[in-house]
Amino acid sequence: MADWTSYYRNEDEEEEQEDGEQSAGEERLTGRDSLVFLVDASKEMFIKGEDGAPSNFDMTMQVVRTVYTSKIISSHRDLIALVFYGTEHSKNPNDTFKHVYVYHDLDEPGAKRVQDVDALRGEKGAKLAAETLGCGPSSLGDALWCCANLYSDIKLRLSHKRLMIFTCREQPHGGDNVKDRQARTKASDLKETAFVIIYLISELGLQLEPCEKLDDLQKRVRAKEQKKRATARINLCLGDGLNVAVGLYATAVTARKPPPVKLYRESNEAVRSKTRTFHTQTGSLLLPSEIKKAQTYGKKQIEMEKDEVDFIKKFDDPGLVLMGFKPMEKLKLHHHIKPSVFLYPEEGEIKGSACLFSALLKKCSEKNVYALCRCIARRNNPPRFVALVPQNEEVDDAKVQINPPGFNVIYLPYADDVRTLDLPRCTSASQEQVDKMKDIVTKLRFKYKSDAFENPVIQKHYRNLEALALDMMAPEEVEDLIMPKVEQIDRRLGSLVDEFKNLVYPANYNPESKPAAKRKTADSGGGAEKKPKVEVSMDQIKVHVQNGTLGKLTVPVLKEACKQFGVRTTGTKKQELIDALMDQLSS
Repeated sequence: MADWTSYYRNEDEEEEQEDGEQSAGEERLTGRDSLVFLVDASKEMFIKGEDGAPSNFDMTMQVVRTVYTSKIISSHRDLIALVFYGTEHSKNPNDTFKHVYVYHDLDEPGAKRVQDVDALRGEKGAKLAAETLGCGPSSLGDALWCCANLYSDIKLRLSHKRLMIFTCREQPHGGDNVKDRQARTKASDLKETAFVIIYLISELGLQLEPCEKLDDLQKRVRAKEQKKRATARINLCLGDGLNVAVGLYATAVTARKPPPVKLYRESNEAVRSKTRTFHTQTGSLLLPSEIKKAQTYGKKQIEMEKDEVDFIKKFDDPGLVLMGFKPMEKLKLHHHIKPSVFLYPEEGEIKGSACLFSALLKKCSEKNVYALCRCIARRNNPPRFVALVPQNEEVDDAKVQINPPGFNVIYLPYADDVRTLDLPRCTSASQEQVDKMKDIVTKLRFKYKSDAFENPVIQKHYRNLEALALDMMAPEEVEDLIMPKVEQIDRRLGSLVDEFKNLVYPANYNPESKPAAKRKTADSGGGAEKKPKVEVSMDQIKVHVQNGTLGKLTVPVLKEACKQFGVRTTGTKKQELIDALMDQLSS
């Protein structure tokens, strides 16, 4: 369980925890991510592939550009650097290392850096690289040393230090054992100082195993990086004095377009808003301690301090309290009234939590039951009943974890939340029609994967921003992946659609045709047909008068009743007709 927890504890530097969620002595991995691209600039990298395929250098620049643009959107505060080795010219701090060219220092990505990388792509980019960098002898050990020195002036707290090496040569030093040994020694030193080194090799005409990571890097989805942290950290109480520290994690959140940033017109700097409260009569600045809240009750304003308001809202301390266990078949589909969250142990809060949590998960899974608990996620939150549904660990063929072990927290409804629906009565379909529709549904089934679909609105928004920032003529085209594939659907269904239409709709039915007119013309005169005469008996009118239900009759019925009783009326309003009838019958 430790691997999953460590992954979900990568927070941003300025992210603040909710009150009561984090203990004072807890050590956490916080800070910004950092990535250094170390690219081989030897002659072999610029050789084009067969049939005019792009060179390894050109593909590498495409990967670097993809990461740059993705980082600008996903986590713009991360640090990225671009370094070339095996160059003729040298450019690094104090020119300490020969044949190493620091193209971009370790800093936040921006539009200017993306344009610099674009300048190194294609035929013109190869010429510019030859003029700026050149090709010279390689020393991977010096290049690694130079990359490590890029961090010497960084005063920020970093969560990760990653070094990604791109080359097409398995032997960068041409069999020089001394340089090979120096490079291995330096790589070992970097790993001891928390560096993660990723070595990517690509040869023309031959795809080696490390090159598969190249394809992963080129998969570009413009998406804001979600915070990988627990939304709340609470205790699961299993009995008197028996507590398990757990964290609540949101497995899916709604992605939204980032809000606009207000800029000062004169300097184009970001404007920060600040709210202050002043007295309406004296105009003096009010401190938070001088502000009170009030509630009108019985025509009197009741003043309350902030602490009193918090005390009124508080129902109990945050936590999960075990109420019992129920069979899984008792949990119905309509019990899911809001998105569920994921429950995972927090070993750092209470020792032994992971072991006890694992035992509870195992037993619930074996007995096919869920744990019924009372949940208060945060302070001042109302209590809810939740069902802890067990989820076992799933791994793929390579023993890589797909789904972590834990409990899915299903929020259960109260009696007030369940509605009684008055469903409309419709004609039931025949069994033949139902079977035909089942065949259609079976043909159109597919396995849904959330990572296969991008939000077209958000993707278009980011592409427009990219085009403005990089001075592009037009933004990249956005492929709408949620549009139905009509041709593929038609091939799958074949004649099933026509067969279903013949079973449901009448012959010669055309859904695109206009509906027939509601009124039909008379056969002889060509005018509209007269409405049928409304007839009502005098006895029925007297019953309505006695029961006081004349208002339920329509205006034409009331007019006909007035004629039968000999009541003369000049008005046409319903209430006037009712009053005239009442006066006639009461006299």
